[in-house]
Amino acid sequence: MKYLEQFLYVLPAKKIQLFWIVVLFVIVSTLDAVGIGLIGPFMGLAVKPEFVERNVWLFRIYEGLPLKNTNQFVALIGLSIIIIFYLKSFLYYRIQSYVLKFSYTQQVKLKLRMLRTYLALPYSFYLKTNSAQVVQNISNESASFTYSIVIPLLNSIANIFVLIVLLLLLAKTDLLATVSILGMLLVAIAPFHYFRHKIAEWGRDGVEANTETIRIINHAIGGFKETKLIGCESFFEEQLNVQTVKYARAASKFHISQQLPRIVVEVLLMMFVVGFVSLSLVIAERSENLISVLGIFAIASVRIIPSASQLITSLGVLRNAKPSLDKIYLDLKELEKPEVVKYLEMTHSSNSGKAVEKTNSSLNDYEVDKLNFAESITLKKVNYSYPESDSNALKNISLTVRKGESIALIGKSGAGKTTLVDVFLGLLIPQAGDIQVDGRSVYQNLRTWHQSIGYIPQSIFLMDDTIKRNIAFGVPNHLIDEKKLRYAIELAQLSDLVRELPEGLQTSVGERGVRLSGGQRQRIGIARALYHEREILVLDEATSALDNETEAMVSEAIRALSGTKTMIIIAHRLTTVEHCDRIYAMDKGQIVKYGSYQEVVLESQNAKLS
Repeated sequence: MKYLEQFLYVLPAKKIQLFWIVVLFVIVSTLDAVGIGLIGPFMGLAVKPEFVERNVWLFRIYEGLPLKNTNQFVALIGLSIIIIFYLKSFLYYRIQSYVLKFSYTQQVKLKLRMLRTYLALPYSFYLKTNSAQVVQNISNESASFTYSIVIPLLNSIANIFVLIVLLLLLAKTDLLATVSILGMLLVAIAPFHYFRHKIAEWGRDGVEANTETIRIINHAIGGFKETKLIGCESFFEEQLNVQTVKYARAASKFHISQQLPRIVVEVLLMMFVVGFVSLSLVIAERSENLISVLGIFAIASVRIIPSASQLITSLGVLRNAKPSLDKIYLDLKELEKPEVVKYLEMTHSSNSGKAVEKTNSSLNDYEVDKLNFAESITLKKVNYSYPESDSNALKNISLTVRKGESIALIGKSGAGKTTLVDVFLGLLIPQAGDIQVDGRSVYQNLRTWHQSIGYIPQSIFLMDDTIKRNIAFGVPNHLIDEKKLRYAIELAQLSDLVRELPEGLQTSVGERGVRLSGGQRQRIGIARALYHEREILVLDEATSALDNETEAMVSEAIRALSGTKTMIIIAHRLTTVEHCDRIYAMDKGQIVKYGSYQEVVLESQNAKLS
């Protein structure tokens, strides 16, 4: 039941669709039984056509038809049975086509739902989750949900109905023989039920191996320069070999086990047929209707063998896919955790009561009001501690930034600067304290706050796409505003670069911008923030990885924005924050000193010299 509960939770489709699929399966199974049930009497009539005259109903139908003899009537009955089988086969094909379309549509919807879920989750989720796991779940596990859970489960339901209807038909024909068949099917299922935990274990090993494979490839290719220069290719090859062997071992054991159901069912049913015929010949009273009974059992076996073997195989596939279902289910359930619900309510305050439901449908359904920022941003006694940490990373942080001002956060590594920026960005939610804009808490509508901030980190994320699309990040081509684009390029001092490139704005930057210099990447990051018209810019070590000349160019672009944008800057190189209105020195998660550049930086340097 827990498996079914998880399945229904993960399945994007409306549950009524499953009900109608089951109804269709019942109709096809009934037609199957009717067609097969007519085979026995038809064979009896074919052997002894005179039986038509002894049956009241058949004789009435025969008399009402312009036929010359009973042989023609028997042939007509045969034609009717053929039509029933054709109708059943056509319906079966249509239903299977519908089931497959339904199943793969669920894969599309599930991928979108999972992406929405991962994008809606707070940043703290990614502090404990490897990106390889997220990629694996969206790309592979959602596909596995379709072909290893949805399709096998629906096929299992279909096969169960077929077996139930056929066994009822056979029971009416010969109860003892039917009980024997049922007993043999239970004997066939028993070993697979016994090994169900092993099957689940093989599935778990496969999922883990696939996730680790993605992680290893990410490391090896992502750090290609380091891999090449250090010469550690064999290290990653060995790691990959361990995981691929683990996956191959688990997959081969599982697929070998899946070959057994058909073989076992065929052998057992063949034993039954031979034994049944032999017994019927020995017992005189059972040999009289042997032909008609055998006809029904023979045709029924044509359906029972594949249905029984497919059912057992599908049950094995479902058990093997349980780890995949668990992973998807648990990640989708993240949205219902109290801290996540609280975060979603902050992000979508206008629909706080339906935040989780709306997140499952779309992230873009929310109309975001523009932030009214006229005077100042105030942090009031902000405290933050990371999950599972005993100490606070930020302690009673209070500061005020007036509109158009530039402030800088300085301090040693580990002082809390980046944590403070993540809290300021609304990515991390403080356990105590508040951030207010003109006296109004940003947590009343965090989405509006996000829409007001441009973030320029030390390492700008660039898509493997054109300069144009990287600046207008997240905007479809047909909606890109050329005027805003040119304005952002000019302010970010990218005009010369664009003119020099043969393809201009259509130049591809390569994966993560490998075809551009560090300074060019940073200026694209600045242009991106300007294109999206963010009033507040946060620069996190934006120039620390650049050489002096490039740093001077980027710093000039930043200084040109002073007074027009409100800026919060983290910097190691103190010369890059000379133009800031105030400097905040941090240590151990606290602000230990603040004031002008003269008061905080120069006086501290003079004190050390003296």
